[in-house]
Amino acid sequence: MSNQSINSANHQEKELKCFAMQIRKSILHSFSKTHTGHIGGSMSIAEVLAVLYGSVMRIDPKNPQWQLRDRFVLSKGHNGPALYATLAEKGYFSRDVLPTLNEDNTTLPSHCDMNRVAGVDMTTGSLGQGMSTALGLAWGLRYQKIDANVYLILGDGECDEGQVWEGALFASTKKLSNVIAFIDRNQKQLDGYTKDICDVGDLREKFENFGWFSQEVDGHDVKAIQEAIELAQKEKEKPSMIVLHTVKGKGCVFAEDVFYNHNMTFTDEEIQEATDYLDQQILEIREGR
Repeated sequence: MSNQSINSANHQEKELKCFAMQIRKSILHSFSKTHTGHIGGSMSIAEVLAVLYGSVMRIDPKNPQWQLRDRFVLSKGHNGPALYATLAEKGYFSRDVLPTLNEDNTTLPSHCDMNRVAGVDMTTGSLGQGMSTALGLAWGLRYQKIDANVYLILGDGECDEGQVWEGALFASTKKLSNVIAFIDRNQKQLDGYTKDICDVGDLREKFENFGWFSQEVDGHDVKAIQEAIELAQKEKEKPSMIVLHTVKGKGCVFAEDVFYNHNMTFTDEEIQEATDYLDQQILEIREGR
């Protein structure tokens, strides 16, 4: 690789790291009026969203319904604030709309809604159903001979749902190689650790046994995520699963070390403290520290 290519790759990695921090800042901004919400899992998927929307996906914010675009399904739809933050940062709608999250007559309900939010490809919220709808999108794109991928994020607690595994069988049987899915493996769900509620075991191995091309990476390493996606894109016979090892509440100073951080309440002061921390992180990334 030439020095120019190395410099370009290093620059992109820095930009994606900063994008993830900016997504976290915008998530906090969206909670600035309600002071409550699903912050833990929203924060843990910032890096994968930064890579998808900042580098990988074929999209056009000026034409959200572009037929040839890649599709994205956030099956754990209660983490809609993370997707909304990402879409606002990409210019699908104004950042000024973010603080209306979950208010009366808002265009940003707490869970993802394709009928109200520009850039949302599938309404989600009932856990497990995002797997089925994502596979339906992928099947439909193949039927229409549209060369586009469907990207899907599942929660690890969500993998308790039988619908996820029915979908896993369907996707491998139909060789839906235009599906690249992720599991946010932060090891927690609403009531505690996943291993204590319904132990899902080795999810990478499970999906491999179900006929998927399976990988696992550090879910907060943008370079590792991008490289895993590039490998998945080369797979032409199987659907792909990338298990992301993450920390629930990652990067949010008042939430990261709290055990029950699935849904929290917080103050203006905590939001400001967390925002200041993220600003410092962005500065350090840009300065190469």
